[in-house]
Amino acid sequence: MYLDYNASCPLHPEVAEEVCRAIREDFGNPSSVHAYGQRAKAALDHARAAIADLLGAAPADVVFTAGGTESDNFAIRGAAEALAPAGRRHLVASRIEHEAVLNTMKALGRRGWSVDLVPPTADGVIEPDRLRAAIRDDTALVSVMHANNETGVIQPIAELAALCHERGALVHTDAVQSAGKVPVDVGVLGVDLLSISAHKFGGPKGVGALWMRPGSRLVPLLTGGRQERTRRAGTENVPGIVGLGAAARIVLDKLESEARRLTEMRDRMEGAIIAAVPGSVVNGGKAPRVPNTSNIAFDGVEAESLLIALDLEGIAVSTGSACSSGTVDPSHVLMAMGLPPERVQGSIRFSLGAGTTGQEIDRLLEVLPQLVARLRTVGRR
Repeated sequence: MYLDYNASCPLHPEVAEEVCRAIREDFGNPSSVHAYGQRAKAALDHARAAIADLLGAAPADVVFTAGGTESDNFAIRGAAEALAPAGRRHLVASRIEHEAVLNTMKALGRRGWSVDLVPPTADGVIEPDRLRAAIRDDTALVSVMHANNETGVIQPIAELAALCHERGALVHTDAVQSAGKVPVDVGVLGVDLLSISAHKFGGPKGVGALWMRPGSRLVPLLTGGRQERTRRAGTENVPGIVGLGAAARIVLDKLESEARRLTEMRDRMEGAIIAAVPGSVVNGGKAPRVPNTSNIAFDGVEAESLLIALDLEGIAVSTGSACSSGTVDPSHVLMAMGLPPERVQGSIRFSLGAGTTGQEIDRLLEVLPQLVARLRTVGRR
């Protein structure tokens, strides 16, 4: 019973078939002019069009990468390097960004860029006034994620982007956790750069994309050949990109109905847990969220102990970002929201997906209250 879709989704069966077909048949180098190469190039073009449809974008503005982390790095490092000669050496991000953004900002800070991190409200929202106060005349780039990976809270990106543009700053949003779950339209959001990752919506691992607004100047991370219109050197991962495109078409086709189904299931789960487990509360529950994500704090319980207890029952959940698993540090997202340390330490993330059923939620609701009660009893001894 898998309730950790924000960490990674199972590969959709149709995607797996497309990837295997591409491995067998689209083996040519897309840069080659012969028929085998042109067949591979056509596969890339087909996938690029699918990503463009998912994002409300033009295919030419989609650059394929090795995943969300590379896309974030390309956007932030590329913009920072490109705008530094003009004197723009200031960067801004929210405190609740994924580590792919935060650690990139820190690395640039060690190289001489000035970095400011904006705190969220107690509900996990980046307010426009707080962001406005952080932007300067020399701000090159502002990075605020579309939906948080731990709480699912959706940020007011369009409003934030507008105020950034008033000061001449580029805007990047990490849409890794929102693409395929809610509508993501680059025109509506008003951003300049947007990152996605295939394995968060049923595609293969190791492939993603960065959308770039026409005219955005980025210094490439990789130098070499002229692939991706000289924006990302290296022979493209054709089977992975084919899988990314296939996954994009599948989620776009079912976006509205699946969002409605997951919202109903999540709300039923949360309501039942809050009713059955005293001292439980939804983190970020008052803010807009993606349909599949619920972060719940359990008073008097260590989240790691509850995670293990659920795992022994065959239920997979998370205490936060999978990229931070194994660390004893508390969630930087929940800490940034100003939540008490004991609430942070007792928080579990439940993330639903295409394979989640009502019967699975019923099973969770059957065992969870008993496990929490048992762990609280042990903790009092």
